[in-house]
Amino acid sequence: MSLFTRDIACREAVAFISDYLDQNLTGRERRRLERHLAGCGACSAYLEQMRDTIALTGVVTVEDLSDEAVNDLVEVYLRFLDDGLLE
Repeated sequence: MSLFTRDIACREAVAFISDYLDQNLTGRERRRLERHLAGCGACSAYLEQMRDTIALTGVVTVEDLSDEAVNDLVEVYLRFLDDGLLE
């Protein structure tokens, strides 16, 4: 590991997944995420679930969702974090 590169935790990895799938990460961010994914089965599984979801449902943007749906999704995500399911 370089002195200028730090490992990322699962929370940060999950936050990067959408941008990773959309190819919106910098080269450095992509390499850090891929290094994390290589050693983390949970985040790798999450990435595959996201790929499967996109393949099955197509692309959904925030603009496609009602305010209630966005709020519900954020609530579920925050509960997931609070339950300690991510580092």
